[in-house]
This record gives sequence, structure tokens and C-alpha cells, in this order.
Amino acid sequence: MRRWPTRLPPRIRINSPYMCRKTAFTVAIVLFSLVVFAQERSQPQKNQGDKAYTLSVETLEVQLPISVLDREGRPVNELTKENFQIFEDKVLQTIKTFKHEDIPLSLGLIIDNSGSMRNKRERVNSSALAFVRESNPDDETFIVNFDDSAYLEQDFTGSIGDLIDALDNIDARGETALYDAIYLSAEHVKNGKKDKKALLLITDGEDNVSKYGINKVIEALKQSKVTLYTIGLLEENDQRGGLFKKPPSKKAKDDLQKFAEITGGQAFFPKNIDEVEGLVTHIAHDLRNHYTISYTPTNAKLDGSYREIAVKVNPPKNLGKITWHTKQGYYAPKAEPVSSNQ
Repeated sequence: MRRWPTRLPPRIRINSPYMCRKTAFTVAIVLFSLVVFAQERSQPQKNQGDKAYTLSVETLEVQLPISVLDREGRPVNELTKENFQIFEDKVLQTIKTFKHEDIPLSLGLIIDNSGSMRNKRERVNSSALAFVRESNPDDETFIVNFDDSAYLEQDFTGSIGDLIDALDNIDARGETALYDAIYLSAEHVKNGKKDKKALLLITDGEDNVSKYGINKVIEALKQSKVTLYTIGLLEENDQRGGLFKKPPSKKAKDDLQKFAEITGGQAFFPKNIDEVEGLVTHIAHDLRNHYTISYTPTNAKLDGSYREIAVKVNPPKNLGKITWHTKQGYYAPKAEPVSSNQ
């Protein structure tokens, strides 16, 4: 049993030293946007000694999943390439490819198994299964349960039966290692076979025992090119906090919004658990109606820098008001010389 792994082996237990009360019900979806690197290698060039060096040269292509919704929150499906403009660090980019199709994804369901979820798990499981059933039948899904530790209950599978068995593995107790579950699941979903990747997180609490802090989680989300959807059922009347400290429910809401905005997702805050199944169905439909746009950046430097992305959508006038969501940026790869002996 390994402590603080970068990958989640089955039933790995992750303990954390920090504790406080929980106050929020959260459903979050993390959708991986893609940065694709086509790698070419130059011929070795000899230097003055016996060593030769090969410079690994990568041609960068950035792929953006973009959600476009009308004023009722329904997917807008009639747009063309000409309706989009992509900017990287405020510089207009040339669109290379444009697709609007239902792409299978690698999906992770991250389910809060802490003590306060005992009376909610049946409804949560129903919502999670509704999400899976509304998704592409070619999706592959894994399940992580977490309390004060995170466990891989079911690795990637296309079997609804396997997923039901994993969701029914309930022993609700303990605290809420929310950040740890997000961080480790974001690492594990990279092992999925599908190009498009997502995470769905369901919890009723603010993080209170994680080893990984919020900044570490945000950095992990940026580096893994993910999009996060969040649904938080919060205790609006929570008065805890103080003059210089936010109430836990307010902090939870701010965190969920921050995760969503950074990664290009959306944040939802229903009034009660009865609304959750409808929201996850809505999100599943949204995932199946993304536009996928790619471009080769005008900044060809492979320097490991963070590049900010902005998308502008110019719809036909008859569509009325629309909104759109995509990731806010990505890290460019960093080219490194690879030495070899000749």
C-alpha cells in the first residue's frame, strides 16, 4: 500500500492530517481538453568529443473542446468554423481543424463516501448512473470512492454492471479528502484510451483533510489540460467563519467556481439533491455536443511557458444570446536535448 501515489492503484488509501467540518454538496465534472504533440527527431549532430546530441523537436497542436449554449442552457449545434476566433496570449490564431461530433471519452466518477453522505448515496448513485447512461456507449469509466482517503473501486470499464457494483460499495464514514481525490483522479484519467477525458465528482462537503492544497490542485488541472464541471448543493445559511474568514459554504462555492472557470467548465448550485439528476443529464448532453477546434500556435517556442487562451464566438443574429466555455490556457512542452553516444 503506497502513500501519496501519482497513480491510484486499486483500493489505495490516502491519509491526510488536516480536519474541519463539511458544508457543501458538490457534483463536479472534469473534462480533459487535449494538447497534442507531434514529435520529430533531427539527425544526430557530432560535437568535438565522442558524444552526439539529438534535439527532440515537437510540433505543437492545441485542441480545444468548446461548449456553446443558448439562453436556456441548451447546446447550440449550427455553428461553423467561421463563427469562431481563437486567441493565444491575445494573438489571433489560424484554425487548423474544426469538428462537431460525439466523441467517446475516458471518464472518472469520483464519489464522496464520507459519513455525511450516508443518507445521500442512493440518490447520488442514481444520478451517477443516469450520467453514464446518457453518455456515449463507447465511453470507458472508472470509479473512485473517497472519505478521508481515496480508493480506486473500479478501473476503466464499459460494463454498467461493474459500475453499479462499485457504486454500491458503501461504507460511509470519515472526513472529505476532496482535493486529493481530484488531484489523483486527474492523474489516473491520463491512462484512459480515449482522446477526450472527463471527471465527475460528487460530494456533500468542503475539503477538510487533504494533503494537496487548492493551489496544487489548480496547477494539476492546468497541466493535465482538463475541463471541470461543478455542481454544488451548499448550505446557504451557514454562518460560520468570521471577520477575516469566509463561511465554509462560501469558500466551497468560490473553489468550485474557480476550478470551473480555469478549466473551461461550468459551476451549478442547485437548491436540493432532487435537481442533481437533471443537471448531470444536462452536462452529459453538453459533453456530447462540444465543438473541437485545433490550431498550431504562432508562438512555436517549446519553453514550458503557460499560454492564455481566449475564444470569441460570432453567432448568426437569429440565435440570440449565447454563452461558451473552454479552457483558459495550457502549458507548452519544453524541448530538451537528448544525448547519445556515437
